Amino acid sequence: MSLHLSPQMFIMVSLFIVRGVSGATFTFKNNCQYTVWPGILSSAGHPNLDSTGFELPKSSSRSFEAPPGWSGRFWGRTGCNFDANGQGSCTTGDCGSGQVECNGAGATPPATLAEFTLGSDSTTQDFYDVSLVDGYNLPMVVIARQSGSGKCPATGCVVDINLRCPTELRAENGDACRSACEAFGKPEFCCSGDYSTPNTCRPSEYSEMFKTACPRSYSYAYDDATSTFTCTGADYEITFCPTLARQKSPKGSPRTGPSGVMLADDLYLEDLAAADAGRVSLSFEIAFTVGIILMAFLLL
Repeated sequence: MSLHLSPQMFIMVSLFIVRGVSGATFTFKNNCQYTVWPGILSSAGHPNLDSTGFELPKSSSRSFEAPPGWSGRFWGRTGCNFDANGQGSCTTGDCGSGQVECNGAGATPPATLAEFTLGSDSTTQDFYDVSLVDGYNLPMVVIARQSGSGKCPATGCVVDINLRCPTELRAENGDACRSACEAFGKPEFCCSGDYSTPNTCRPSEYSEMFKTACPRSYSYAYDDATSTFTCTGADYEITFCPTLARQKSPKGSPRTGPSGVMLADDLYLEDLAAADAGRVSLSFEIAFTVGIILMAFLLL
């Protein structure tokens, strides 16, 4: 007895077989000239990944599997000093656990954050963003990999904001840049109290400084429209200190915003996605071919 499937159902089943129910793979890459200690915090009600914090030497990478529907955030800790027993602390992004593992604790601001909510299966959307709402400590970029469908744009902050951070926001001897909320604690900067809605909490000169430098990153609590992105069925690469291949303008001079803050080049992020497109297309073709072969055996 033969099983007849519509073309749409055939594609969905093939994709399900190829990607399965494993959720997504997160790969961390360190392009910085120093060691970074990534931290991982699962949202309430979601399982921990294989680690909640680890050492990532320069020019190295490490991957983790996350289940469908997983939600959480990643960040990079810098200036860390841990002893042979894994006890210690970090200059920026410290999670306060006193250990390499964060054990359910989040980043102490200021810290650049990558936030994810995965779809419940391989056909529902993932949501992701890079946030500077809690301040900034190092450049970070998120790229959707493998056979993701949808626009799946690269996002993040490729500029070293610490070099342009206003004096009143500087932290840790210039190794991090605080948000105005953390620096001043005022409701209009924290989107709290009388300023707790999108209509009452507006961008400030400080959040606009972050937005000018990193146009695709969250700059304040209600910066959703230009800062949250989606993809379906993808794996993700989180890179610390991405190479600034397109940081210069065609004439060779840095692009700057109205306040003299060097702009993150959107073309650079677009180039990351474009450069990956060929590899993604090839990976998808291979994976889809495998799916077709498996489906042929099922239909025999």
